[in-house]
Amino acid sequence: MGLLQEKDKEYLKTEFSKLKNDVKLVLFTQEENCTYCNDEKMLIDELGSLSDKIKVEHYDYATQNDKKEQYKIDKYPALIIEGAKDYGIRYYGIPAGYEFASVIEDIMDVSEGSSHLAEESKKKLHAIDKPVRIQVFVTPSCPYCPKAVRTAHKIAIENDFVTADMVEATEFPEISNKYGVQSVPKTVVNDGVEFVGALPEDQFVDGVISALEQNR
Repeated sequence: MGLLQEKDKEYLKTEFSKLKNDVKLVLFTQEENCTYCNDEKMLIDELGSLSDKIKVEHYDYATQNDKKEQYKIDKYPALIIEGAKDYGIRYYGIPAGYEFASVIEDIMDVSEGSSHLAEESKKKLHAIDKPVRIQVFVTPSCPYCPKAVRTAHKIAIENDFVTADMVEATEFPEISNKYGVQSVPKTVVNDGVEFVGALPEDQFVDGVISALEQNR
């Protein structure tokens, strides 16, 4: 039995019929010490079955070191949503609950190759010329978290220097403790700038830019 209901599959087939270009879902899992890896495999395979434009690749985190290095993956389960190029979109932990919608919307954006950010945001982000890592800590039951995740992923689409991670806080307690995650969404940029809540796009972008300026 799959994880998606038939009505959801039919809805997604309709949505995916609008895909412009191919999208690759790259999943890293591990057989041992991974509570949700099998569920995520099943979920991603189901998504791949709903459109000829969605390709799925599975890799074993324990053995596929070349692929881990290629995608700079440092924990599992990990999902990359890739289009004409690797836009730096990462999901660490199963994108369940409210975060499932983020995956669908990311697939649509990556297929189009567009961030759909405001022009003012795009202008600011074009100034980024050094690596930036955005980590957005979430939980599946948080209704505000997808907005923060989506904004981070849009920023990654817009600028090749940016990598944006969704991190499911309860699956990675050591990392959550490291950054003092007590409420979600919590966003950490380059280990230097932190903010809590689903900020409006312009404030989120300004937070990313301020983290870059601290490192100059």
